[in-house]
Amino acid sequence: MGRKVTFATCSLNQWALDFDGNLSRILRSIEIAKCNGAKYRLGPELEICGYGCADHLYESDTLLHSLEVLAELLESPVTQDIICDVGMPIMHRDARYNCRVIFLNKKILLIRPKMFLANYGNNREFRWFSPWSQPRHVEEYLLPRMIRKVTDQVSVPFGDCVLSTIDTCIGSEMCAEMWNAKSPHIDMGLDGVEVFTNSSASYHELRKANQRVALVTSATSKSGGIYLFANQKGCDGDRLYYDGCAMVAINGDIVAQGAQFSLDDVEVLTATLDLEDVRSYRGERCHPHIVHDHKPYHRVTVDFSLSDDNDIDLITHRPMEWQFHSPEEEISLGPACWLWDYLRRSGQAGFLLPLSGGVDSSSTACIVYSMCVLVCNAVRDNNTQVLQDIQRIVGDLTYTPEDPQELCKRLFTTCYMGSENSSEDTRSRAKDLAAQIGSNHINLNIDMAVKGLLGIFTFVTARVPQFRASGGSTRENLALQNVQARVRMVLAYLFAQLTLWAQGKPGGLLVLGSANVDESLSGYFTKYDCSSADINPIGGISKTDLKSFLHYCVEHFQLSSLRRILAAPPTAELEPLVDGQVAQTDEADMGMTYTELSLIGRLRKVSRSGPYSMFCKLMELWKETCSPSQVAAKVKQFFRMYSVNRHKMTTITPSYHAESYSPDDNRFDMRPFLYNVKWLWQFKKIDNKVSDVELARAGY
Repeated sequence: MGRKVTFATCSLNQWALDFDGNLSRILRSIEIAKCNGAKYRLGPELEICGYGCADHLYESDTLLHSLEVLAELLESPVTQDIICDVGMPIMHRDARYNCRVIFLNKKILLIRPKMFLANYGNNREFRWFSPWSQPRHVEEYLLPRMIRKVTDQVSVPFGDCVLSTIDTCIGSEMCAEMWNAKSPHIDMGLDGVEVFTNSSASYHELRKANQRVALVTSATSKSGGIYLFANQKGCDGDRLYYDGCAMVAINGDIVAQGAQFSLDDVEVLTATLDLEDVRSYRGERCHPHIVHDHKPYHRVTVDFSLSDDNDIDLITHRPMEWQFHSPEEEISLGPACWLWDYLRRSGQAGFLLPLSGGVDSSSTACIVYSMCVLVCNAVRDNNTQVLQDIQRIVGDLTYTPEDPQELCKRLFTTCYMGSENSSEDTRSRAKDLAAQIGSNHINLNIDMAVKGLLGIFTFVTARVPQFRASGGSTRENLALQNVQARVRMVLAYLFAQLTLWAQGKPGGLLVLGSANVDESLSGYFTKYDCSSADINPIGGISKTDLKSFLHYCVEHFQLSSLRRILAAPPTAELEPLVDGQVAQTDEADMGMTYTELSLIGRLRKVSRSGPYSMFCKLMELWKETCSPSQVAAKVKQFFRMYSVNRHKMTTITPSYHAESYSPDDNRFDMRPFLYNVKWLWQFKKIDNKVSDVELARAGY
């Protein structure tokens, strides 16, 4: 009997409800796996219907079409002579389960429902699925007629069971189960399971990949075994980007690493491993026989061997070091891949960005440029799907992109919308960056539109509002700022819809927003201003990380114009200039720095701190730089801003999710948007604490 086995695990760019496309990509992955000698193919979670179906999972159509795709997979010649492990929703006894369906040669071997559901962060699996709450319990699942016609089976095992082939034993766990304190692989390993599979739909967050790698390696480092990790990749139709990272590990070592960010719709990672390495590792380190109260798993036996007798010439994969991306690289690649998926699937012809010459809009522009670099590289690497997509987008079936600047000119329009309050410095910074990345740049002035709107107001009310610098009230000052910001949004959409028309070209442009996560958190933007857009690639990224990203772009893309942008203070430029210079800065308006705001954001969301808890934590963290009274003032200022502006989160542009403290109202940050902004009880508690601390320090 052979001892070497070749496994295949996949990252697929599946799309919610795209049953035709999803089927095609699944079949392609199986075909590649077989060509590489694999006898077991693992795919990502819910790959048949797409992970992000959300409330479409309530619809019987979604279940029906998933079964129809499964029937086609079972019948396809491509799926013969290889064990296929696919993900789909299944209804069993009127409960909906997130399942793995494992089949071979037109026979379903078993269906394994998910046991621990993800119900945190962006995940709401309990909304759509029931967990399988009976460990090591198996029932009979009666197959629907369309599947019976293919398999000639009436029922198949359904539940927490494992698959026993001629040469090894394989057990499944799914996504969040690996993150659980009592992961299934622990008990499966004690029961002699040698190969663990994990099908995931794990989305990207900055600095998150190392957690996945650590979990996969630790799953087999204590008790040995082979671990296959498959993951969804791409934009599934929502704010999330699934970042691949398929991997294979054995006995605590990574032996194969897939790409984290890629424009390839189908990536198949194969690895050849020696089963005897698992047995030797366990024989020295593990003693499963001492666990007397262990209940064995039900084994579904299959007369099929994953290995060949003549495997002497097969070369096994050796341990390797995982190559992690830096946070700056993650910002460059993740949102760029997300934008590419959004562009090619939306039917639009490109992007339009209001480019102000500041850090935020410049970061968005650099991400679009990074997307163009990725597209050119993919075409150079003979990615026919990317080539077909770009030819369709630009409307030229003979076009082959080679230069990112030239491609950027075709896809990307930037627009500087200046006013009498804009400085020449920001105008020139925007122009220089646009020239370096190659965007189609428009320079216009919004004063005429602003004065027209104010003229209507004055005609109706006979009142002329003034800026604070000219003696106006705070309310007048704010209104005059907001009308400029909102005019920019209207003009952005006008130019997005008609720019290509004016050039005699077909199609429209997607409007890009550029409010960072810290501005969203504090509400430091105008509702329905130019931050209101179709999508926002930086809405989940902090100002601090964006600055680091621009430093990276200076060197990596040779964009020297970014140096001036990085050196300038952040400003909205909505108040009158003083002697031709900007007098308004973001941090002065907010009453705190972006670095302070990022920390506050993490305490609010990640550490789940209310005003008093946050004050106590910050009093310790900032004790070298701030007095208790100063800390209290900053905490109160933040919560006032947060509660006053929280309503803006209900209308914020859908943003790429990248940070664990994102205030996205859609589902990640489930908080009300109407508050008592005085926070009377909480602030009184803080004030009492400040008094106690100051009295103690004074020796009373």
